[in-house]
Amino acid sequence: MNIPAELKYTKDHEWVKVDGDTITIGITDFAQSELGDIVYVEVETVDETLDAEDVFGTVEAVKTVSDLFLPVSGEIIEFNESLEDEPEKVNTDPYGEGWMVKVKVANASELDLLLSAEDYKALISA
Repeated sequence: MNIPAELKYTKDHEWVKVDGDTITIGITDFAQSELGDIVYVEVETVDETLDAEDVFGTVEAVKTVSDLFLPVSGEIIEFNESLEDEPEKVNTDPYGEGWMVKVKVANASELDLLLSAEDYKALISA
């Protein structure tokens, strides 16, 4: 299972890459493998400001639809529009071309509440 050490994680299986006051969010390798083939990613919250744990979109796989939860409060500033035509990027490159949204962080201290790679590894191994 691929769990990059430089990223932060949530209990809901999102990953977070921090770049100043902007973060990039996607779902983990574990999450995409559990969901199976991703057929659709929907995010209709661009330009909206949401609280941590709010639903910012959904990911649809062949067998199920799952909500996507915002790890920290902030404004959704960008959606990876390439996923509209190629949602399978979430399966093939979850930490690269399969990223989902970029968020301008409202409260940087919330980032401290996220899981480290080691903590996330322990969560999915339990």
